[in-house]
Amino acid sequence: MRSAVAFALLLSARADGRQRRSELLSQEVQEGMGIKWRGNSSNSHELLSEVLEMPEEFTWCNKDGKSYCTMSLNQHIPQYCGSCWAHGTVSALADRIKIARNAEGVDVNPSVQHVLNCGGVGSCHGGSIDGTYQWLKDISDSGSGGLSYATAQPYMACSSESTEGFCKHADWTCKPENVARTCGSFDQEGGDCSGLSSYPNVTISDYGSISGKEAMMKEIFTRGPIACGIDAPPLLNYENGVITKPGTEIDHVVSVVGWGKDEKAGGYWIVRNSWGEYWGEMGYVRVGFGALSLEGQCSWAVVKDFTAPEKTNQIHCHEGGDNCKAKAPPKGLPHGFKVPQLAMDDFIVRQVVV
Repeated sequence: MRSAVAFALLLSARADGRQRRSELLSQEVQEGMGIKWRGNSSNSHELLSEVLEMPEEFTWCNKDGKSYCTMSLNQHIPQYCGSCWAHGTVSALADRIKIARNAEGVDVNPSVQHVLNCGGVGSCHGGSIDGTYQWLKDISDSGSGGLSYATAQPYMACSSESTEGFCKHADWTCKPENVARTCGSFDQEGGDCSGLSSYPNVTISDYGSISGKEAMMKEIFTRGPIACGIDAPPLLNYENGVITKPGTEIDHVVSVVGWGKDEKAGGYWIVRNSWGEYWGEMGYVRVGFGALSLEGQCSWAVVKDFTAPEKTNQIHCHEGGDNCKAKAPPKGLPHGFKVPQLAMDDFIVRQVVV
């Protein structure tokens, strides 16, 4: 049997008898990939000014009459992909960019697919709460560019090992075309698709890991939404209301944008999932304080820079990308990060009654 450390995936038994694979890798696997378990670039989260009394209700989706929340995403189309770990972290980062812009201008939507293609911290078969920000900090510091925008690398729900849908018919390795690309015209007309050397992107200056209600509130209130692990099986058939069920494990990642209070259920977190707006309360779920293991492990990142009209920092590329065509492979995988090889016999099965 190949080493289970290579890629340990957990399966949960669902109420309908089907299996649900965990979308989070074990600590052992993550550390074997070079990811710092609950890693911190600095202790800036501990230095945030103390708020004497947090408000009973607070959400970035409606702060002083403005919404700083970006679009809800669906990780499961065009085909199934267990990339919640990338969606949760990228969505929280997008919100923080919007906060930095005071909710002005067209939203910036960073590319989840770029993370899948080049991050080396997970795939459609699972990833890390911490890994996305650690990879992004590494490439931000290296000067090799940041996380591209979805307009140059749209989400395709594929990674290099996935055989779902059309994934097996394309190359998802970290090369210029899979970082940022454009296609000049139909190939019958002599056009081709070019990987871009210059493209709109976002970088970060800091990241970290927190847990617990107080730390979460302070981070969200002061700097913006965060990404957190959660116990997913109770969410599968959720429709509305506040979930107060205790968690049994962390196997999914979501973004937390604020909190509120219900007369009967008490305090709750306002959570954005990545299953589309048809699910839950327009893509959101309210999770009671202390429920679903949501307060066990969260990650945050501080925006460093991003491409936007008001910054006048765009490099102008032609329609076909000819003047921005990349000549060398991107520095996609930072030193230490290793992409594990998948095999069905690497899976570890855990039965959990929902």
